[in-house]
Amino acid sequence: MPLGDPADIDLASLRVGFHTDDGISTPTAETQAVVRAVASVMESAGARVDESRPDGLERSFDVGEKVCSADGWAAARRLLREAKTTEFSIEVTGPAHDAEALDRLMADWYAVRSEMSGYLENHDVILCPVNAKPAGLHGTTLFPDFSYTVSYNVTGWPAAVVRGGTSPEGLPIDVQVVVAPAREDIVLAVAAHLESALRGFQPPPM
Repeated sequence: MPLGDPADIDLASLRVGFHTDDGISTPTAETQAVVRAVASVMESAGARVDESRPDGLERSFDVGEKVCSADGWAAARRLLREAKTTEFSIEVTGPAHDAEALDRLMADWYAVRSEMSGYLENHDVILCPVNAKPAGLHGTTLFPDFSYTVSYNVTGWPAAVVRGGTSPEGLPIDVQVVVAPAREDIVLAVAAHLESALRGFQPPPM
C-alpha cells in the first residue's frame, strides 16, 4: 500500500468515533473529560463526531493478553535478556499453550479482529484513552488499565498518542488516535492537528 500524504487529509471530511470506557477498565473522570475535550477539537475542525466504540472491544484485552502469553512468555524473557536486564513490570512466567489451545486462541483472535473491523465501515478515526489512569509508580502493575492500547494492538490498526491534558497530580493525560489499516496519513494528520490545538508536550516545572 502506498503511504498517503497527511497534508492531503481534509479534517472536515473525517468520521470520528470516541469512547471514554472500553468496558474493561473504567478511566478516571479527568481522563474521560480529556477524551471528550479532544473529540470537541475534532468537531470544531468540521469532523462528524459521535460517541461509540467497536463491537467486540470488551473481549479484545483478554485475547491480547492470551496471545502475549501463548508461548509461556518466552519472547518476553528473550527481550529482557537482549536488553541485559532482569527487571519486569508484569509477571513473565507461565505455561505455554499446546497446539489445540493455540488453535482456539488464533480463532478467537481473528474473530475479534473481524468483529471490530465492522466499525470502520462508518468511522475513519477512533479517539480513546491510552490508559485508564495517569502514570503509576515505577514497578507497579497496571493490568488491566492499559487495555486501551492492548485492544488496538490486537487489531494491528495504526495508532498515535498525543497529550490531551493534565491530571490533578500534574501528570500528562494522553489520548490515542486509531485509524484503519494503511491509513497512516490520517492518523498523522489528526495527531498533528491535535498537538497544535492542545499545545502538545509541556515539560513539567523543575
